[in-house]
Amino acid sequence: MAFQTYSLFVLSIIMISFGHVENRLNLLQLQNDIDKLKADFNSSHSDVADGGPIFTERLSSWTERNEKRIILSQIISMYLKMLENTDRSKAHVRNITEELHTLKESLSDGSKKIEDLKDLTKLQMSDLKIQRKAVNELFIVLQKLGDTSSSHKRKRSQFQRLCKC
Repeated sequence: MAFQTYSLFVLSIIMISFGHVENRLNLLQLQNDIDKLKADFNSSHSDVADGGPIFTERLSSWTERNEKRIILSQIISMYLKMLENTDRSKAHVRNITEELHTLKESLSDGSKKIEDLKDLTKLQMSDLKIQRKAVNELFIVLQKLGDTSSSHKRKRSQFQRLCKC
């Protein structure tokens, strides 16, 4: 039961956030399709609630729009991977898959950022050549970090001057 609610909730947030649901009718159709998918997966099984939600808790810590695009692109990819092995002859599976592909295309910048993060985790930091390159880039990286933190401070101080709180 919990998975049913969470999957609809996640897909609804994604679609509404990125403007892919023009009207309530599309969302209702999607809800109907997801209900059929839930039946296909027997998602009312008692073990679904074990361990809590798998996606929705993670979404709450990603607050900025660009951050959300990163995590949502990964979540969409995971749903698409899950649906690869389902019966595509069913209309509801095709409809959900098409909608997810449309969303994935609109989140392509998030997918690129995910790949960048994955590539970073693959760097062999014990490799001397990698270490040399990293040391050469350290000052630039720290400058960029300083640029972003000073821009946040600047925005806060501007807000404080404007705000009569």
